[in-house]
Amino acid sequence: MTTVSTYLSPAKINLFLHITSKRTDGYHNLQTIFQLLDFCDVIKFSVRQDGQINRVSGNEDVAVEDDLLLKSARAIKNHSGSSLGVDISIDKKIPIGGGLGGGSSNAATVLLALNELWRLNLDERTLLEIGRTLGADVPVFVSGKSAWAEGIGEILEPMDLPPYYYLVVSIDEHISTEEIFSHKALTMTPVQRKIADFSRLSDLHNDCLGAAISLKSEIKKALKHLDSTANHLDNARMTGTGCCVFVAFENEKDALVAQKQLPEHWFGFVAPATNTSPSYNWAVAKR
Repeated sequence: MTTVSTYLSPAKINLFLHITSKRTDGYHNLQTIFQLLDFCDVIKFSVRQDGQINRVSGNEDVAVEDDLLLKSARAIKNHSGSSLGVDISIDKKIPIGGGLGGGSSNAATVLLALNELWRLNLDERTLLEIGRTLGADVPVFVSGKSAWAEGIGEILEPMDLPPYYYLVVSIDEHISTEEIFSHKALTMTPVQRKIADFSRLSDLHNDCLGAAISLKSEIKKALKHLDSTANHLDNARMTGTGCCVFVAFENEKDALVAQKQLPEHWFGFVAPATNTSPSYNWAVAKR
């Protein structure tokens, strides 16, 4: 009988996002805080002996050649030289292309899972190096901790953040990262902060917001709606390059009340903050 192993792949939000400079390689330097959420895609793995890597189900809207699940599996196979293969299926919960890091999280989870299932014994530094080739947000999910991030998002310092509940709203739109970073409305925050400044930042802004709103005006409506909810903390914000927005609550009950008040054409979910990924420390994250 084939053994199926199940791993959880968490979402993230950016509590703020400052673009500090443009790099010569075309990327942008940034400062941000990645807050992991207990809201996860479910990925299942069945090890194959014939070396084949297959997507069995899920991600049907993503072309095979673009699927980070498969790219990640091939990357770790090429690095390790393993003769094993895998069948992968995914139950997507995290909205695609909304700035919640779903694809990057999936890629990291594949690296963590296959490192264990194929008994490769690669260390975290090696997995981080592989992860960086797959996407700028992959390393935070490999490291498995909510973190202060710099560089292009790969320089990480773990943080213990408050146990808030977040109402996250998707307007069911997608903006490509390329569109945002080439947009004339993109702003920059060239003054770099220290991690100790975080608690004193009064404007936890996202430098991508203006560009995102100019491309998808519904984002502004969603932010206004979240700011009108009762008992929320701070201002509503956009995560990543958009289009998902969020607001924090101290109590889950208040977050759930606000969720029920969302317009029907938006998708929303309430998730508790978590400072540790369910895949952290190479453990099999099963539920």
